[in-house]
Amino acid sequence: MNGFIAFMEKHFIPYAAKIGGQRHLVAVRDGFIATMPLMILGSFAVLINNLPIPGYLDFMNNIFGEGKWQNFGGNIWNGTFAILALLIAFTVAYNLAKSYDKDALSSGVISVATFFTIGAIAPDDKGIPGVGGLGSIGLFLALIVAILSTEIFTRLSGNPKLIIKMPDGVPPAVSRSFAALFPSMITVSIFALITALFQAFGITNLVNEFYKLIQEPFMGLANSWGVALLLAFISAFLWFFGLHGANIIDPFMQTINAPAITANQEALKAGKELPYIVNKPFFDSFVNMGGTGATIGLIIAIFIVARKHKAYMTVSKLSAAPGVFNINEPMMFGLPIVLNPIMFIPYILTPMVLVTIAYFATKLGLVPAATIITPWTMPPVIGGALATQSIAGGILAAVNLIIAVLIYLPFAKMAQIQELRREKGEAEA
Repeated sequence: MNGFIAFMEKHFIPYAAKIGGQRHLVAVRDGFIATMPLMILGSFAVLINNLPIPGYLDFMNNIFGEGKWQNFGGNIWNGTFAILALLIAFTVAYNLAKSYDKDALSSGVISVATFFTIGAIAPDDKGIPGVGGLGSIGLFLALIVAILSTEIFTRLSGNPKLIIKMPDGVPPAVSRSFAALFPSMITVSIFALITALFQAFGITNLVNEFYKLIQEPFMGLANSWGVALLLAFISAFLWFFGLHGANIIDPFMQTINAPAITANQEALKAGKELPYIVNKPFFDSFVNMGGTGATIGLIIAIFIVARKHKAYMTVSKLSAAPGVFNINEPMMFGLPIVLNPIMFIPYILTPMVLVTIAYFATKLGLVPAATIITPWTMPPVIGGALATQSIAGGILAAVNLIIAVLIYLPFAKMAQIQELRREKGEAEA
């Protein structure tokens, strides 16, 4: 095991660290993080409008009138999920330009303008402008536009021949606007020309066509058990070597998360089967309980079998409160789990087992698919019930928590025995 760890540290971890720090992935991650409060708010608005309690809808309709009380939640949804792609077009471009130390505000504005240029509200066959592209349908294309438009704009902004310099004394905001004039015009014009070429070949709605050909098949592929297993493995594997695995795979998770949640919410409203099992609430509620690796299970296991080791108990007690809110850095670096050969197997195995149980429990209809984005700090069991709008979700989370404890138990006992032997040997020496 030590040889394996040394090999991975030498040949794999440096490349993984570079991927984790890649500026485009970081910009995507930070862009989604900026929208997270709105996404959580939008999810709770859907929950209010569709609370799965018998008689709830009839009760609310009798008090406030048929469907009128749902306008509040609908208005919140219009300001959150309905404009998600538009928000991402700005936030990703802003963060990417900031990483280049360029004009981030102008980059965000140009990205939004470019997104509309390619047809974010393109008219349908009847000539009526559709706003569906502003939401999750246009999310993938918004990401591409944000990255490409920012790359073009920042490079053009670095060309002194394209910069209009204003005299001293002109307000900085005015100077920035004129400095961005020609780069902005060129960037938007490039995308307008590309869109015109597609339109010349009969593709009048680029956003919808991209969704059908690229985004929808990709979401379907990512909705499989195999992909869920892979995501669980990668996150835990990277964390074992001290890299923040959740942050590294977060850009991928977010690109499938919002469209999947939106599709599930729309299916819920229409009374149809929920199409997507794998999304971020799925992992937050049923897999990463206590943090990546379901380390709340390890804390409980140590309380049960490792009470004779004072250091383990001290770390576990200090980690318990953060662990309830899915923060596991105290365990990762305090126990430690990072680069601890004894903990390698349970730390990698546990999330994969929990993914399998949760996936097939949802697939078989025992638990509804997640439709609500809850805060990732939501305590285990409660998060499962809220994300699925079902008591069954809370029960599944509780079952997974028990299984996590059972997997960690023998390894916690072995770790205690090894530490006691080591301490005894040091004392005798």
